[in-house]
Amino acid sequence: MSTYLIGDVHGCYDELIALLKQVAFDPKTDTLWLTGDLVARGPASLQVLRFVKSLGDSVRVVLGNHDLHLLAVFAGISKNKPKDRITPLLEAPDADELLNWLRRQPLLQVDEEKKLVMAHAGITPQWDLPTAMACARDAEAVLASDSYPLFLDAMYGDLPNNWSQELSGLARLRFITNAFTRMRYCFPNGQLDMYCKDMPDNAPAPLKPWFVIPGPVTQEYSVVFGHWASLEGKGTPEGVYALDTGCCWGGVLTCLRWEDKAYFTQASSRHLDLGEGEAIAS
Repeated sequence: MSTYLIGDVHGCYDELIALLKQVAFDPKTDTLWLTGDLVARGPASLQVLRFVKSLGDSVRVVLGNHDLHLLAVFAGISKNKPKDRITPLLEAPDADELLNWLRRQPLLQVDEEKKLVMAHAGITPQWDLPTAMACARDAEAVLASDSYPLFLDAMYGDLPNNWSQELSGLARLRFITNAFTRMRYCFPNGQLDMYCKDMPDNAPAPLKPWFVIPGPVTQEYSVVFGHWASLEGKGTPEGVYALDTGCCWGGVLTCLRWEDKAYFTQASSRHLDLGEGEAIAS
């Protein structure tokens, strides 16, 4: 019985299947954790969603910003961008079933026995775990409800960027969504910066990657996240694991076997066009 954690798949179905074969993943005995952004940019988002959904209780998923954007397109709130390559998914006969399943997936996964936490972008240092869990439940409840289009319409925006228990309504939900699915940098007090996408060595002072600012969660739990492909899985402190290694941009799909911390990779079958690289930080 093994736990396999895989970074952002982004519609790279062939690489996902090859990686799971490489580690001899068995859904009857093993558990697969996925860091979010299952869809968009890669060639086979439809096949990825069908496969992941078919795994049932043997998979644990968190939603990423591209997953949420797909749901916004499905709800008629955002435009379908050709570069996302999601039209086959939107036009599939089982699109309603797949996307209604997707919107009922969580923003946060916690395993108390393993002392392991997973979120797409990470955990803001302003939150302890009970707060993070409560915030995730707040957003998940709205996303799973019939009023989910209102949530999706309101999630776009960079403010508020500072956590307060006094936040309420759509402003609270926007902060929660940004923290779980878009965050990269914070100010020293933990306030989110939603603009900088530079590599850490080039980030302007006083900004720091969220994972180097001490916070209650990273002090007590290991944290796994995706989202930040340009890190290439490097530069995080002990106990923090960056697993998005840019498969859809021509990099690799990365898997971490939790029990022995062994890494496995599957090379991308894609060849990048010159204009695509800048989208790594999106």
